[in-house]
Amino acid sequence: MSRPTLDRPARGVRPARLVTLLGPAFVAAIAYVDPGNVAANLTAGAKFGYLLVWVLVVANVMAVLVQYLSAKLGVVTGRSLPEVLGERLSRRGRIAYWAQAEVVAMATDVAEVIGGAIALHLLFGVPLVLGGVITGVVSMLVLGVQQRRGQRVFETVVTSMLAVLTVGFCAGLFFSPPDLGAVLGGLVPRLDGAESVLLAASMLGATVMPHAIYLHSSLARDRVRHDARVQRRHALAAGAEGRADAEADDLTDDVAVPGPPSPPVVRRLLTATRWDVVAALVLAGSVNIAMLLLAAANLPGRTGTDSIEGAHAAIESSLGPAVAVLFGVGLLASGLASTSVGAYAGAEIMSGLLRVRVSLIARRLVTLVPAIVLLATGVSPTWLLVVSQVVLSFGIPFAMIPLVRITRDAGLLGGFRNGLATQVAAWAVAAVIVVLNVALLWLTFTG
Repeated sequence: MSRPTLDRPARGVRPARLVTLLGPAFVAAIAYVDPGNVAANLTAGAKFGYLLVWVLVVANVMAVLVQYLSAKLGVVTGRSLPEVLGERLSRRGRIAYWAQAEVVAMATDVAEVIGGAIALHLLFGVPLVLGGVITGVVSMLVLGVQQRRGQRVFETVVTSMLAVLTVGFCAGLFFSPPDLGAVLGGLVPRLDGAESVLLAASMLGATVMPHAIYLHSSLARDRVRHDARVQRRHALAAGAEGRADAEADDLTDDVAVPGPPSPPVVRRLLTATRWDVVAALVLAGSVNIAMLLLAAANLPGRTGTDSIEGAHAAIESSLGPAVAVLFGVGLLASGLASTSVGAYAGAEIMSGLLRVRVSLIARRLVTLVPAIVLLATGVSPTWLLVVSQVVLSFGIPFAMIPLVRITRDAGLLGGFRNGLATQVAAWAVAAVIVVLNVALLWLTFTG
């Protein structure tokens, strides 16, 4: 009996079938609600009220396009962005590219571990260094789930954390709803002085994180392979001769896929990908906007709101301890989820560029060390968050520019390459993000 291939896909796509393909974008979306975003959103709302709502809306639209292009690369080619770059660069180029990506991954990890440590300190009074260790240990457990149970279970765990942080960050709005008229007014693009320009630049420029671009292509690639295995198991299970093989396939996530997906299959997967990206980033964008609205409605004029600890204290005094606890829980979920995703992204970057695959647990241990050391120095956690975002800014062009160029490559993506309108929009987004990050770096270093 011949084994079925992906060249004979089932006709039609039921909505329920599309739902089973969702998930990768929700993992990548964690990068958009990490502790760095929390600090920026609260500061913007506390200092300028509803003025910068439009910045978050524009940032989210940009993020949808960028993350879709990353996912499309993985779906169409069956390879991640680091893998494609690894194939095109010389050995020396691969090592150099990996070095900058590794620094970016470690900076990401510093921010996420610090966020988790701050949350544990706010909720339970845990010292920051111990909180960082606890955050690292819990993230190891989450990554262990991915190694033992596969990507789908990992996606479920991370998405559950996304749900928790959504409730934690949005709960305050039910106790103190924002002014609807002011919110609508905040959708009109405008600024108010140099400080608002700096905040808008940091919110827009730091919207797209390099590790989210690298990782999303890997997650989408793995989803293609998973979908292929599911189809093959169904086809084999339909015949008596194939049932034993189908049951055997159920036991592993590493079954080889017989050839690349056919165009009809790719179109179906891209349809699911569009739904996945839009749904995930609308959720993440809504959480960011909710944080800004919460600060705009309750924190204007209060001192100390330029740090997460100060904002938490202001929220507690304005809305009570219950809302403050929910906010702390949201921050904890944000730190735990984002540090797990960051470590996963670092492993994928190393695998694609150096062609070396290491255990996620070992990877977690290595990248945890710098964060714990920095926490032990006694330096302000908020200042460390700012510095980590500056380091991330250096990595933006290295992820954005290759992504836009590669997804226009007809030799690689064929008929699924970017159309002219998409390419123009992608270059415009890349230019805006890169320019804003350069401006943010300049303003940071010049004071």
